[in-house]
Amino acid sequence: MKAVGYIRVSTEDQAREGVSLEAQEASIRNWCQSKGYHLERVFSDAGMSGFKMKNRPGLQQALKAVSKGDAFVVFSLSRFSRSVIECLMELDSLNKRGVDFVSLSENIDTTTAMGKAFSGVLAIFNQLYRDQISEQTRVALEHKKSKGEKIGGDVPFGYEVGINPLSGEKMLVPNQEEQKIPKGIQNERSRGLSLRKIARDLEKNGNTTKRGGGSWHPQVVSQLLRRAT
Repeated sequence: MKAVGYIRVSTEDQAREGVSLEAQEASIRNWCQSKGYHLERVFSDAGMSGFKMKNRPGLQQALKAVSKGDAFVVFSLSRFSRSVIECLMELDSLNKRGVDFVSLSENIDTTTAMGKAFSGVLAIFNQLYRDQISEQTRVALEHKKSKGEKIGGDVPFGYEVGINPLSGEKMLVPNQEEQKIPKGIQNERSRGLSLRKIARDLEKNGNTTKRGGGSWHPQVVSQLLRRAT
């Protein structure tokens, strides 16, 4: 069984308080020896903050070094990450990869049955966090949309991008010339004309698409018709 260790210290003060790199590595080696794991390598970040996991090269190398069935061992969760959200997300990622996580100070050990149950709880909290972010994003976009602000993607036919003079945000402004086309499509459809025939009429009359093309596809005509309706 293979294990990879990770150690970190941010300041000299922490080193004097007993969480030096040497002390952390010794604890990790003792655990591996007692559990029958071969400690392949110990990665470290010296003088690095616990926030922003992506900014720590030693941690990123350690995470890449483990694979399914391996154990990722740290002295404490604070050495791994001081950001609760990042910690949860990374633990969930390791769990999905089939990598066991061990934190000696908190006695977290997913190589055991109880530890695996704990990792399941972490995964639930991580999913809850992601769902909350998605919900907050959806509400924010709906609020922007209700105010007529542009929220990304292509500008729909019949509109152009303008600036809200009060907020400075980009917003959709009706393009009067383009607005006539969906209304015309609606009138022709009410007379029983097919989508293909309407498309040919648009081309014959020199109407251009949103991107300036002169060729109209029946599917585009159908989309404009639904929007007009």
